[in-house]
Amino acid sequence: MADLKCAVENCSYNEQHLCSKGDIMVGGQKACCCGETCCESFTQRREGTDSFKSSVVHPSKTISIDCEAVKCMYNSNYKCHADHVDIKGCGACDCRGTECATFTEK
Repeated sequence: MADLKCAVENCSYNEQHLCSKGDIMVGGQKACCCGETCCESFTQRREGTDSFKSSVVHPSKTISIDCEAVKCMYNSNYKCHADHVDIKGCGACDCRGTECATFTEK
């Protein structure tokens, strides 16, 4: 479990920079830098539809992160083992507009 800060404000799972999904997938199997990664769990927030979220879904500071970025030093068996993870993507319309800013090449 990693301490996650999400700066992708237009993601439907983002609640005050925390993720309410429960777990995420970071993509970028061939990534050599942050810009070649993405949060594959990103879902764009749609006006009006996200105001009716389930009352049992709560944002969490710690989250399980599956990771395809095998060249990242924090990746072990497709799981992220970083203590803290930053996901960025101001104005993202799809997952390609996001990135794992914590990615560090081995």
